[in-house]
Amino acid sequence: MKPSHIEHIGIAVKSLDAAIPFYEKAFGLECYAIEEVPEQKVKTAFFMVGQTKIELLESTDPEGPVGKFIEKKGEGVHHVAFAVENLAEKLVSIQEAGVQVIDKTPRKGAEGLNIGFLHPKSTFGVLTELCEDPSK
Repeated sequence: MKPSHIEHIGIAVKSLDAAIPFYEKAFGLECYAIEEVPEQKVKTAFFMVGQTKIELLESTDPEGPVGKFIEKKGEGVHHVAFAVENLAEKLVSIQEAGVQVIDKTPRKGAEGLNIGFLHPKSTFGVLTELCEDPSK
């Protein structure tokens, strides 16, 4: 597998209302999209930095994955996402290579991307997401 680029870096925050102005003022970035992903119990906000996005993640449920992450570790980097083609095939081949996955098959994520997460136990402690844009 060879990703084409880092698609985004996910950062868990307690409040998008507090975090968005920081990224806008401190870095001069523009929040171009805010989206709720009910299946993942999260609300997201996106910024472009070159070809890479910053995705802020606010939990909509304390029992959701981001809510639990913030409770355990506090705010901060939640995951790194790589852009790939043929995500379903990549998830199969990475499992065959012995990597533990959270998603055995692709699921829908923010911005209409197909996503699949790799377990941090297999990725040196970093929650890793693979993303595919189905429109390409």
